[in-house]
Amino acid sequence: MIPIPAYKDRRVAVFGLGRSGIAAAKALKAGGARVSAWDDSQAGRDFAAAEGLELDDLNRRDWGDIDALVLSPGVPLTHPKPHHVVELARAVGAPVIGDIELFASAINAIPQKRRPKIIGVTGTNGKSTTTALIGHILKETGRNVHVGGNIGEAILTLEPPRPGAIYVLELSSYQLDLTQNLHCDIALMLNISPDHLDRHGGFDGYFFAKERLFEMQDETGQAVIGIDDEETAALFTRLRRERGEDQVAPISSGRVLVNGAYGLGGQLYDAMDGASHPVADLNKALALPGRHNAQNAAAALAVVRMLGVGASAAAEAISSFPGMPHRQESVAEIKGVRFINDSKATNVDATRQALKCYQTIYWIAGGRAKDDGLGALAGCHDRIAKAFLIGEAETAFAKALNGKVERECCGDLKTAFERASQTAFDDGREGAVVLLSPAAASFDQFENFEARGETFRCLAQALVSTPETVS
Repeated sequence: MIPIPAYKDRRVAVFGLGRSGIAAAKALKAGGARVSAWDDSQAGRDFAAAEGLELDDLNRRDWGDIDALVLSPGVPLTHPKPHHVVELARAVGAPVIGDIELFASAINAIPQKRRPKIIGVTGTNGKSTTTALIGHILKETGRNVHVGGNIGEAILTLEPPRPGAIYVLELSSYQLDLTQNLHCDIALMLNISPDHLDRHGGFDGYFFAKERLFEMQDETGQAVIGIDDEETAALFTRLRRERGEDQVAPISSGRVLVNGAYGLGGQLYDAMDGASHPVADLNKALALPGRHNAQNAAAALAVVRMLGVGASAAAEAISSFPGMPHRQESVAEIKGVRFINDSKATNVDATRQALKCYQTIYWIAGGRAKDDGLGALAGCHDRIAKAFLIGEAETAFAKALNGKVERECCGDLKTAFERASQTAFDDGREGAVVLLSPAAASFDQFENFEARGETFRCLAQALVSTPETVS
């Protein structure tokens, strides 16, 4: 745990008692703060009480002694409208922050020469894979590395900072909205596409939240930015003009670059020192299929090269990367049909990237749809043998695919899995995959995308263990 002494002997409200909220409350208590913890759900309160936290109904108490509100990233800060506790905090002038800001306060209290390195990773798609890949490379090359934030462990449960350590943090737009003083040594923006627009009041608000990662850097901070999107390319141009060529490196999954890193034709190239040369065959990195993962690999390469890792050592570690659960995760192969769990694909752009990786796809999609429809999939229709649709979005998705892709409304994931797998077996097409890549959120039928992915995995593994059911 990382104790937070910044609020010693002061009262701090913690609202939202999930993974990060519980960790924040404990870290504040360890630093000497008086914590008032609350969650609107009974389950959250019960969990917090079992963890020994003091429960205090923040909707009813007097806020006169509250010095700060630590808000769960999942609670609305500004849009569609601020949560009631946010309004209460603002009424008494208490700052509204998140667990990343608490972490930043602990780092900033350390003398400059003894501070660990902080790597911040953001973007719309690929954050988790890239964060994990950077952590993997650093670990494989002997660095003292800790990975957290929006991935894995809550950040304040990680080991306390020590000189020479490196923290690699996946940072969502929600987390960045609640952060003011995180000075990343290297800030990485992978890409940007519309997502979470209801929580940010539109695309401009969403992109602004992502840009905060760079705005918070000091004059020594370095940046790595994907240039395959119009908006991120413009950000790259602006930052390079403001900071200089040696401070800002470009990455791409299809363009030859100078002073950056890129993937092209299945090869990963290092051009960080100006001269471009191939360093890894991405076709051998089985956990990193597709062009989007070439961008992820290029980003990881650029970051670790800035940290002093040699290109060949980085390439070797990339080849051994085991991949991430729920992100194009191969969970079974039955009768020549591969079963791919890509439950993390909660938006259409992420699903488009997955569809481009395979030629014969029995596609399971649907859930709680976001605002961007299925228009981005126009170039992928010929890869889809049939779509099996589920959840709240199934009717809208069926209409969007009408006349383009054969489709069937299945209602729930179990039914869709059974229909997709049987159809794939019956068709007997070479290289077939049953792909769960929903292009929608999970909250209509599952607690989160992990629960949805685990259900798919269990269904596939049950089919493996009962081959007599496969006709």
